[in-house]
Parts: sequence; C-alpha cells; structure tokens
Amino acid sequence: MKNAILASALGLTTALAGPAFAADAEKYVLDASHSQILFEYNHLGFSTTYGMFSGFEGEIMFDEAAPEASSVTVSMPVMSMFTGWEERHAHFMSPDFFAAGDDEMVSFASTGIEVTGEDTALITGDLTLNDVTKSVVLDAKLNQKGDHPMAGKPWMGFDATTTLVRSDYNLGKFAPFVSDEVQVKISIEAMKAD
Repeated sequence: MKNAILASALGLTTALAGPAFAADAEKYVLDASHSQILFEYNHLGFSTTYGMFSGFEGEIMFDEAAPEASSVTVSMPVMSMFTGWEERHAHFMSPDFFAAGDDEMVSFASTGIEVTGEDTALITGDLTLNDVTKSVVLDAKLNQKGDHPMAGKPWMGFDATTTLVRSDYNLGKFAPFVSDEVQVKISIEAMKAD
C-alpha cells in the first residue's frame, strides 16, 4: 500500500536520469547504507502513518556535461518494507494489498529527464509496483557532488519527491478513508563505481 513509493520509488530515487547513455557518462552505485525511500499517508484523518525502504540497490549513469542523458535504475524487494509495526507489515504483504512473496520486487527505471535548474530536474521513469507499471515523475535535486571525505572517492547525493496513487497499482483497499495518495520522499547517496 505504502509501497507506492518508489521508487521510491522509487524512486525513486534519483536525481538525474534519462533515456540514453552519453559517451562520457560515469557509473555510480547506490550507497545502500545512506539511501532511503520514505512514504506517508493519512490514516482516517486521525494521523499520518509512515514507512520506509532502505538498503536497496541501484545505479546511476551520470553525465555531468549533459545531465539529460543520464539514467537511473533502482530495485528492492517488497518484503523489505519497514512499517514499524509487525502486524501492519503482515497486512501489507497479505492479499488485501501486495500478496507478496520473497521474490516480489519494486523497481524504477528512468525514461527521461528535464533539467529545470542548476541542480534540479524532473525525472520521468517507469515504476513497477504490485505487478503494475506506470510512469511517474520525480522532482529531484542534486544536493552535492564531490569527493567523499572518508571514502576518498567521488560521491553524489540526491533528494526527490513524488506522489503516488495507490489504487493505480491495485492497492486501493480502504480508500478514501485511508488516503489513496501516498507522499514519497527519497534521499540517496551514490559512489563512483570501481
């Protein structure tokens, strides 16, 4: 249900992605220990409930000279969702929502990028969630790019946001009492591949 992240997914998670690899694009891999996808939704008007994904894998092909030619792919097991309450997690994995097994994945693959500022972009990509694939747009910002002070290698950090409609992914149980819209916040770090 809240998995509608992604991308969190997605995203989702990434701040410069596009359709083609440029000749001078450099490969970066996500730092799983510093990459999170957070999601939130309104519960019956009484509270905001949160969940997250962390420890997922992905890669960015980053072209600094032509960021619109960059790309990103991210994937994570549905079962890795963290809700903070065991019974909620079990309900999300039940037939009411994901009916998820160990091999069920959430994935995001960029299809285009529109540079909107010096360090901002709109990243369009295909989010696959609950066996449904739909196009989503991530509002992304490059926080910083440079040498990591401890790792001693090139590093990047991005934040991004999007809104997903869970019923679009056949996850609309209890809507509209539990909000159909899910707010997604993504923050990732990525290191230059060896």
